[in-house]
Amino acid sequence: MAGSIAASAFFPGSPAPAPAAPKNSLGERPASLDVRGVAAKPGSSSGAVRAGKTRANAAVPKVNGGKSAVADGEHETVHSSVPKTFYNQLPDWSMLLAAITTIFLAAEKQWTLLDWKPKRPDMLSDTFGFGRIIHDGLMFRQNFSIRSYEIGADRTASIETLMNHLQETALNHVKTAGLLGDGFGSTPEMSKRDLFWVVSQMQAIVERYPCWGDTVEVDTWVGAHGKNGMRRDWHIRDSMTGHTILKATSKWVMMNKVTRKLARIPDEVRTEIEPYFFERSAIVDEDNRKLPKLPEDQSATAAKYVRTGLTPRWADLDINQHVNNVKYIGWILESAPISILENHELASIVLDYKRECGRDSVLQSHTTVHTDCTSESGETILNCEHLLSLVSGPTMVKARTMWEAEENQTPKKQ
Repeated sequence: MAGSIAASAFFPGSPAPAPAAPKNSLGERPASLDVRGVAAKPGSSSGAVRAGKTRANAAVPKVNGGKSAVADGEHETVHSSVPKTFYNQLPDWSMLLAAITTIFLAAEKQWTLLDWKPKRPDMLSDTFGFGRIIHDGLMFRQNFSIRSYEIGADRTASIETLMNHLQETALNHVKTAGLLGDGFGSTPEMSKRDLFWVVSQMQAIVERYPCWGDTVEVDTWVGAHGKNGMRRDWHIRDSMTGHTILKATSKWVMMNKVTRKLARIPDEVRTEIEPYFFERSAIVDEDNRKLPKLPEDQSATAAKYVRTGLTPRWADLDINQHVNNVKYIGWILESAPISILENHELASIVLDYKRECGRDSVLQSHTTVHTDCTSESGETILNCEHLLSLVSGPTMVKARTMWEAEENQTPKKQ
């Protein structure tokens, strides 16, 4: 029986043997049956019915090439007469296979996103786009696309944008390495002791400024600095050309979150971070000159500018409840004359942080501009000295900046 059903499924032209007709109450079978196994009326047979329909179809003309109503009716009758089998009731296998494949790929993708934690040092990469660890686990690399809201009036990224990229890669480096505790870049051992990092010095040299839509590649690494400090360096390149955009170095010390005083590095913390130390300098010739107090004289080669009444907003505070170090740069440049900002580009900056700034502080920014300087090519450059202090007197930050004319800002040979 099963063989006959299978044969009828693959060879529809071969008639299947008719099932045995049920017997009546007298044990006799009807003389004729229709396709449903029901006794046909006397004087009519299935062959006669088909012949009649064929003649009817021949008699009814087709209009505009369409099928006649009688032809349609016969098609439906014949189609419904095909016996239902196991095979012709199954779904389309190709559609079913495609659906199963789609579900499997989607599940695999979700599983990959969930199981992103690194297994080996050479697999320390972040699936969510935070970057990846390279150079045997000693360096972190991350790409950034310059957004429209990160460019200034000159259509290039601001110095604050680039400095924010430095800070972001530093934090993501700690996070991807598995050293992020409960704090802003603090390790687990630092969090246990209410310690966090604060920057004490920073220097950055800018080769060129990226434009809107450019993608920059940022490398960062850490090293030892004295007995109780840490050094962090960065190198920013154009991801397409490889040309250097910015080099920076910084020095960090620890502060106690409760007492707000500097602290030594505990041995437990040193054990955590020392395996990641990479003795390499982004800036070979660092500017270690001491930043003097702003000159009091009003000579022909120096001009002083002051901006007062600067106060931090709530959004300027970070998780450690003090002003983010990048915000100081904006305050420093607040007192720079507009003529410098319009016609020059910041080529380098040195920052010396003296104390932290809280949300209730009121500051004033001082800038002294020196115009008697020339570069190696003979072009006039501007050197400025800056002082950011509380209105009550204590110094917050000292800085030195160098400015070049915009037409001189071209990508330098690497």
